[in-house]
Amino acid sequence: MSFARTLLRVKPAEQLADDGSHTQLRRTLGLVPLVALSVGATLGTGIFVVLAEAAPAAGPAVVVSFVLAGLAALCSALSYAELAGSVPVSGSAYSYTYATLGELVAWICGWCLLLEYGVSVAAVAVGWGGYLNEFLQGTIGVTIPDILAAPPGEGGVVNIPAALIVLLAMFVLLRGVRESARVTTITTLLKIAVLVFFVAVAITAFNSDNMTPFAPYGFAGISVGASAVFFSFIGFDAASTAGEEARNPKRDLPRAIILSLAIVTAIYVLVAFAAVGAVGVDVLSGSNASLATALRIVTGQGWASVVLAFGAVIAIASVVLTVLYGQTRILVSMSRDGLMPSMLSKVNQRAVPARNTIVVGVVVALLAAVVPLNQLAEATSIGTLVAFSLVNIGVLVLRRTRPELSRSFRTPLMPWIPLLGLALCVYLIFGLDVVTWVTFAIWTAIGLAVYFGYGRRKSKLNGSGPAAG
Repeated sequence: MSFARTLLRVKPAEQLADDGSHTQLRRTLGLVPLVALSVGATLGTGIFVVLAEAAPAAGPAVVVSFVLAGLAALCSALSYAELAGSVPVSGSAYSYTYATLGELVAWICGWCLLLEYGVSVAAVAVGWGGYLNEFLQGTIGVTIPDILAAPPGEGGVVNIPAALIVLLAMFVLLRGVRESARVTTITTLLKIAVLVFFVAVAITAFNSDNMTPFAPYGFAGISVGASAVFFSFIGFDAASTAGEEARNPKRDLPRAIILSLAIVTAIYVLVAFAAVGAVGVDVLSGSNASLATALRIVTGQGWASVVLAFGAVIAIASVVLTVLYGQTRILVSMSRDGLMPSMLSKVNQRAVPARNTIVVGVVVALLAAVVPLNQLAEATSIGTLVAFSLVNIGVLVLRRTRPELSRSFRTPLMPWIPLLGLALCVYLIFGLDVVTWVTFAIWTAIGLAVYFGYGRRKSKLNGSGPAAG
């Protein structure tokens, strides 16, 4: 097989599905745990953490930024839903791309997903420390000093709370997927209740003056805000990583993906509207625990912000847990295909990829400890947008090359929905900062070096896989 053809070889959907059907992972997840996993990986990231980062760019129109990001996510989610029902394995966008666009593109997609998941866990963990301090201040009157609770460049030396929450999530995952799913479901219900509580209280102080000027920087500001918050919509992607642990993946994965995105988008928009209307953009922009600060101002008392901060501590911890889970399962698929070391796909007696989980947990904990939040959030956004773009292309390619393939869900309005999803993703990519592009270019270059130095030679398709074209 020529060098060029090895880069274009695809892994047929049937072969991917067969790998998934013989998995050592346990099929224990039904629809409710899958929705909880999806919502749990999403709800909290954008509202509890990134709202303060996006509000200065978009102004009160940050509400529209969430709608725009949600629309881009919906188009991509419909493409995800079709591919999840056709190729129900743990690799998410990586596996879907492998079945449609070839090995090199699949590797790039998988490498982007590693950036997306790993850095988003670190970003959320950094935000978790702010709410932990808010909770400690409101209950026992002490806080963790900045030198131990903030990264270099933000007044600290190392963010110990951020590292600890990642390591705690790692230990929960090591106990098994059923136990992790139970924790995720409970914490997801709790965070929804806390955010409903926030909306009910904040809306009583709504002041229309806080909504003007609505879009001080025009549509450009809205777009920048949408690009910054887009990574908070990656929850449905996490659901698709559970393809080999779902009891009925062809039926339940598409449903979980669409249901979770609808729930999350509605809550994001309501909370952003209530927060901006109650206290204004300047207050939200000046706090690492913006929603708790808003409640303290609205009520004039500390108890409401303590309730919110407690809910955020639990809720954001569940995001760390579920997204960390997703990253380990993508590595399982890449390892099983030979593109990563085989130890990353080996499971223990609890059906957990233990070595994989420990490696991911330690690396992400180190990231969370020393990298500032804004750099983490934007690096996650570009990895997410690239992966989503490839999924939208992949669903179009698979419809053309494999029209006879069994699909439990079909994306409506083909080809317009995937094309719109692709266009919106590309548009949002160009709204990201130059530094983010440079970081992504360096990450991609490292990934290509790893692929050509290791993955291409070790690929399980060597000598046996069909090539595209």
